[in-house]
Parts: sequence; structure tokens; C-alpha cells
Amino acid sequence: MHIRLKIWRQENSQDTGKMQDYELADVNPDMSFLEMLDMLNEQLLEQGQRAIEFDHDCREGICGQCGVMINGRAHGPLKNTTTCQLHMRSFREGETIYIEPFRATAFPVKCDLKIDRTAFDRVIQAGGYISVNTGQAPEANSIPIGHPVAEAAFDAAACIGCGACVAVCKNSSAALFTSAKITHLVLLPQGAVEAQQRVRHMVDQMDAEGFGHCSNTEACEAECPQQISVLHIARMNWEYNKAQLLKK
Repeated sequence: MHIRLKIWRQENSQDTGKMQDYELADVNPDMSFLEMLDMLNEQLLEQGQRAIEFDHDCREGICGQCGVMINGRAHGPLKNTTTCQLHMRSFREGETIYIEPFRATAFPVKCDLKIDRTAFDRVIQAGGYISVNTGQAPEANSIPIGHPVAEAAFDAAACIGCGACVAVCKNSSAALFTSAKITHLVLLPQGAVEAQQRVRHMVDQMDAEGFGHCSNTEACEAECPQQISVLHIARMNWEYNKAQLLKK
């Protein structure tokens, strides 16, 4: 395949940045999207140019680091697919592909396609955990949890924190991410003890990070590679309002 690329280049967080044109020949359709970027970087280095920086880690669709906007869509044209699991056969011969970083006030661009997602880390640090006494692991069957509840909690825990929900939301809301982290703990008995404190602290931290408010357009669910449901947002709002009432 022969493809044309328009890629966002930005030296650092203070640079204004701009789109830059590239061309690649002999792209194998079975290459992953990130392998195509690796191929381009090898070409740039051979020409004495700076490589394009982009986030990646597992390249297996589970770490959430690789997200970029591809032709205006988070992670690219395929539904429920992360950027690293996208292959070049999803594009046409001679196509021009636009590649940009996820954009949000809370996700400042560090360099090229790399963004700072530490706002998500601080939301988790605010309450996305349970407090337990250290020691030997408890017996697995000591706290029976019904299969439907366990599956519902696991569905919420499937969020990989990629930030696509923020990138596609017109308000740059992190409601889907935060609600998934709250829901997967509140559904389990281990998370019930700190439920009220958790939801207040995590929602307050989400607001403090500069994420926008949810206006129920559901673009986040449509683009989420893990199919996280917006029903978690309803659950978060219910838990937050209950916590506020009980606090008074």
C-alpha cells in the first residue's frame, strides 16, 4: 500500500504545533497501525529527522496508552478497537490519514501525539481503591458474590483508562471513566464500606482536574473500545447524590 499521512507535530507543551505531511510506500496491509508509525519513524531517523513521539505499551488493547485521533475518530474507524489493534487493511490504497493527539484541557499535549493523562491517575488516587488490613489473602469463598453482580462489576472494571471518552465528548467530560471506576467497587461488598467517601472524593477530583460536565450525548459509549455503558454515569450520579444527602 501507498499512503499519505498528516500528523500533528509539536516539540513540547509550549509549542503551538502544526500538521505535517508524510508519505509511506510498501505498507503491508497486515501491519498494525502502530507498526506503520514505527516504519515511518525508521524512515525519519534514516533521514536524520526527529522521530514522531506517541504513547504505547502492551500493544494488546489492554493498557490504554496508545489512543490517538485517526481521521477525526478516537482510535480510528473500527468500533470497539484500540489504536494498537487497528490494522492498515482498514484503510484504502492512496488514502490520506489524519493523526492527532487526544485533545482536552485536562490532557495537555507533551510532544507530538503524546499527552499527559495523569489527571486520570489523580482521580483514581482520590478514592479508586479499598482500604484493607495487610496480611494473608482472604479465602476466596469467604465473601460470596453472586455471578450477575460479579459480572456487572467486571464489566465496569474493564475500563482501560485510554481517555477516548474525554477526547470525543464535546465537553471533555471524564464522567464515563470516573463512573466506571466508582461502579466496579460500589457493586462489591469490599467497596461498600467507603462508598460514600469514595464517590464524593472522586467526583470532586474529576471536577478539580478541569474535565467538563456530562450532557448525555453518549458519544463516550459509542467510541469506547471496551464498550463501557453510560448507565454507569447514572449510577455515579445516584451514588453521589445519596452520599451528599447522607453527609448532611
